[in-house]
Amino acid sequence: MTVYDRLYEAYARPDSRQIRELRVLVGLYPPLDSPIALGYWEDARDRLYGHIQQITRETGEPWIADILAKATREEAFTAADLAARYGRSVEALVLDVDETLRSAGTTDNEIPRETLYHLTELHEQGIPIIICTGQTLENVKGFAIQGLGTAIAHAPTFSIVYESGTGVFAPGHGADTKRLLYDELEPPIPSIFTKVRSRILTEAPKQIAEQMHLQGNEFNVTLKPNFDVGTSPAEEVVIDGMHHLMETVGGVLSEELDGSREAAETTAAVKCWFAERDREIASVLEARNETPPEVAIDQALEAVLERLDIAVYPADAAELSSLDLNKAHGVQAALEVLGIDDPFLLVMGDSKSDLRVMRWIDESDAGIAAAPRHASGAVLEHVYSTDALVFEPGDAASVLRTVDVLNQLIAADQVPGELRADGGVS
Repeated sequence: MTVYDRLYEAYARPDSRQIRELRVLVGLYPPLDSPIALGYWEDARDRLYGHIQQITRETGEPWIADILAKATREEAFTAADLAARYGRSVEALVLDVDETLRSAGTTDNEIPRETLYHLTELHEQGIPIIICTGQTLENVKGFAIQGLGTAIAHAPTFSIVYESGTGVFAPGHGADTKRLLYDELEPPIPSIFTKVRSRILTEAPKQIAEQMHLQGNEFNVTLKPNFDVGTSPAEEVVIDGMHHLMETVGGVLSEELDGSREAAETTAAVKCWFAERDREIASVLEARNETPPEVAIDQALEAVLERLDIAVYPADAAELSSLDLNKAHGVQAALEVLGIDDPFLLVMGDSKSDLRVMRWIDESDAGIAAAPRHASGAVLEHVYSTDALVFEPGDAASVLRTVDVLNQLIAADQVPGELRADGGVS
């Protein structure tokens, strides 16, 4: 009997759904002080353990009962497909936060309790967590302590890649606890960022200066709206901020390149360069009838532009970052600090900065990628072309359960000999 056959048989049980519901109740909702609530919880716990013991006696395989209690049928079969395809367990989690673990539209911008529960479970199984985000270090440390607890946030198997790869924080690793990757950059990138940061608001038009703020990054230059993310006012001012950011970069580059170009000419080159490489920037420029003309870009300017990235996140932010520093570079540095030499990772994210990590693990056979259904088109295209691990907004827990089952199948030496005849991953 194959692993698939045994899973089919287990999920055909009439009590399979009840077992999962009991596990959610017992795991996610600890007993309260009320004697009545405690009694209900203890009854649910006893019933759950009774079901698990009965299935274990009937099958002689503890892993079957545990998977049945842990995951849905679809999650379990997806995990079996991943086991057949890769034959490896996930050794670390690389997780974006905004619009991945939490969603402004569906979870009120809070990480759901179920997601936090599964993250805690996986970490307790010895799986390192690498939070990989565009946020500042202090913001992420606050979330980690509040959501995951002090024990995990201060664990040597926990790390933060912050500001999309400008630095790595890994508590308990001595001199490597905080590694500032931007200190390792070659000139003139540090000088460019220093000048842009100092001018971006002081020289901004009144509307931008009053309606946007500079996020407290250590290196990246990120303009954020003074409106709720996702609203129409935020969308308008972010577009204005993107234009102003490109103009500021153009002015700084004209200085950095010995004044060989006028600021207006360099700004046109900046807009042309990034419009050719980013569909969202191109569409924003077209919407404002500002499609830049073809501009000749000399070797010196091209050498600098190849190291820069300007991104616009609709109704959220406009950002200047360095391509020398990205999430993939940061994750590799975090793995080095954590001592993971031959990684097999789960990477979850929604934006093009996450896509760089996904492409790296794909090219290196170093893991699997997952994304929410509202992720950017390029991210979804990549994820569907690999393992199709696409989840509903706010439901990152479903992928975490799938990974948990995958690891359990590998640990129990229950790797399917081949993928399902229907083509594999659901």
